Amino acid sequence: MGQEKYTVVEGGSIITPKGFSAGGLHCGLKKTERHDLGAIVCDVPAAAAAVYTTNVFQAAPLKVTRESLQDGRLQAVVVNSGNANACTGKQGEEDAYTMRAEAARHLGVAEQAVAVASTGVIGELLKMDCVTAGIAGLPQRLKHEASGAEDFAQAILTTDLVKKEACVSVTVNGKKVTIAGAAKGSGMIHPNMATMLAFVTTDAVIEAEVLQRLLRQATDVTFNMITVDGDTSTNDMLIAMASGLSGHETLNPSHPDWQAFASGFTYVCQVLAKAIARDGEGATKLVEVNVNGAVNDMSARAIAKTVIGSSLVKSAMFGADANWGRIIAAVGRAGEPVNPETVDIRLGDILVLEGSRPIAFDEDEALEYLKGDLVRIVVDLHHGEGRATAWGCDLTYEYVRINAAYRT
Repeated sequence: MGQEKYTVVEGGSIITPKGFSAGGLHCGLKKTERHDLGAIVCDVPAAAAAVYTTNVFQAAPLKVTRESLQDGRLQAVVVNSGNANACTGKQGEEDAYTMRAEAARHLGVAEQAVAVASTGVIGELLKMDCVTAGIAGLPQRLKHEASGAEDFAQAILTTDLVKKEACVSVTVNGKKVTIAGAAKGSGMIHPNMATMLAFVTTDAVIEAEVLQRLLRQATDVTFNMITVDGDTSTNDMLIAMASGLSGHETLNPSHPDWQAFASGFTYVCQVLAKAIARDGEGATKLVEVNVNGAVNDMSARAIAKTVIGSSLVKSAMFGADANWGRIIAAVGRAGEPVNPETVDIRLGDILVLEGSRPIAFDEDEALEYLKGDLVRIVVDLHHGEGRATAWGCDLTYEYVRINAAYRT
């Protein structure tokens, strides 16, 4: 992605771009005292774009957010965790609209300019007395400083163990432009989109239509390339907001600095996506699958996602078992063109299969490599120029424990 085109901002967050504030608090949706309600607010109406889950059963907040985004502008996003407000019928829709209306009233923005997002347990009505009281308290918690971003990052977590943030800067027309993001996601993660909420802020000057195209392109190679458990959520949502306060010439693909901006934007999405995969429920390691030599990039993506999504491959990674047979089996069932005589497989730098034939390798060396917290599986098909990378995690006993008692 041409890292020289952007600079990572250490300690940056969603409020680092000009014009954004954020905050969070505990309103009573979670059984613990962890924050469960948060908001991001822009000082001005921002160009905005979003992508959503492909699950047929879509939660009420997605309907509300789609409606708000019809004109390509947003000024605020209100988010709750602890309750997905999904499969909750007419009452769930009314509650999502109430969240939007109350947020608009207390934040002093137009109702149409508010997006709503929820994450948590499916099929339970929101405790609206808690939610409305919490929304009333949000304005006092909004800050243009790191503590506000920290409170928001904590407010969107469910089974996540860590917050997920990223921030970069690029130069556009000689002016500094910042791109930042925050995300949640740990389980029910599978393309397309995952059980995740993600939010990207930037102070770039860009039209909503252009931002939407960029968001889709970035999502295809980042968030749509991760899996934890093969389940796609009802609530996935990725929202991008651009305040336009950097004051440069409007960005579009013909702008001389477009590639720098697009690279930085995609990098932020990739960092967040990898953080979700690494924080998979019960995970002990991040697993990366690189597929090279496919007939085209789309084919490479399908194969990489099949390998990373294989429960047998994921179990082998947990057990540090160099069982390449599970990997080649996943490649072969991906439904993509593959020459069964030309496949090479590496675990890190350790070649375990060449020309679709097993070769001798040091089992102890492979064991030590697979015990690490980052494992790379490299599959070279020697069949074309297509390439792709997917990310996931191992499948552990702890994953079963967490999900066996999710509601209790």
